[in-house]
Amino acid sequence: MHYAQYLKLDSILDAQKLESEKLGKVAHDEMLFIIIHQAYELWFKQILFELGSIKDIFQADEVDDLKLGTITSRLDRVNKILKLLVDQVTIIETMTPSSFLEFRNLLNPASGFQSLQFRRLETLLGLKYEDRSTIEKKFFNLRLTKQESSELNAALKEPTIKELLDIWLSRLDLIDSKGFSFWKTLRETVVGMFAQDELLIQNNITLDDKEKSAELENLKKTIESFNVLFDQEKFDKEKFTFSRKSMLTALFITLYQDYPLMHLPFKILNSFLEMDEWITKWRYAHALMAKRMLGGKIGTGGSTGHEYLKKTAQRHVLFKDLFKLNSFLIAKSQRPNLPEHIKNQMSYHYQVLKKNV
Repeated sequence: MHYAQYLKLDSILDAQKLESEKLGKVAHDEMLFIIIHQAYELWFKQILFELGSIKDIFQADEVDDLKLGTITSRLDRVNKILKLLVDQVTIIETMTPSSFLEFRNLLNPASGFQSLQFRRLETLLGLKYEDRSTIEKKFFNLRLTKQESSELNAALKEPTIKELLDIWLSRLDLIDSKGFSFWKTLRETVVGMFAQDELLIQNNITLDDKEKSAELENLKKTIESFNVLFDQEKFDKEKFTFSRKSMLTALFITLYQDYPLMHLPFKILNSFLEMDEWITKWRYAHALMAKRMLGGKIGTGGSTGHEYLKKTAQRHVLFKDLFKLNSFLIAKSQRPNLPEHIKNQMSYHYQVLKKNV
């Protein structure tokens, strides 16, 4: 086996065909533009490969505990790739707007809208067609080939990773055991904590009546947000995408993340939050780059360019329910003390061997 043969370098290195060169006047930065976007597509392929394997694990009738470490390591890999994609924007920004204009019009109507892999990536993670804006729906598969459109429509019918994560969390039975109701204990703890907060506000001599009223109103809203978790009817009105059981389980995992049994589940939840952050950062970096290159010009695909990209970055937070968990967190010192039998279930137990003297 030869290095170039194994990597198919003849095909890869011969895949940069400059449109400006065909017209007899090479635009120097077109080579950079092509390679950057080809590199994006290669990394999208790797991300889809990693997420596909994670989806397969979550789709099992029973998720194998021994594979949780595999999930965390592959999610970590995906996040490192996404960080690299954000960093790649700084490379393309070495191209000046005037250099870009030397070949930009030759690209019409080609557009990032036509990246089937990125559409598949969004869809696999859990972005639904109905959650897209009107303009996004218009461009969703407008310029895809018939084959690409068929592939994307098939992907829309598949279970998403977000849905499978929700199912996995709802199946975990971590909470009520041997007569101990964690949620009853947590609610009592939270009620007591808020009662102390209210007393502190009422007795705070540095606040005037108007300030006290504002502080008490904020406290009331915080109490109401907590109560959402303890009331199914209120929970349903908040339009969570995760089930209440899943949110309660995720909160338990987050509160007791330092226990060995909770460590890997917490890493999985935290990795999805990190992934959401990197994708959002990439969208924003792309939007700012478009603004720098094009100003107020429309994109080659017909969108509003910078404004469109900025709005999609603001709109699409895929795991927003997991971000909401922080609204329900309490200080580590205030979390309910678990019974010994539950602590034992969530901990390692090493026997200390006494050395013979």
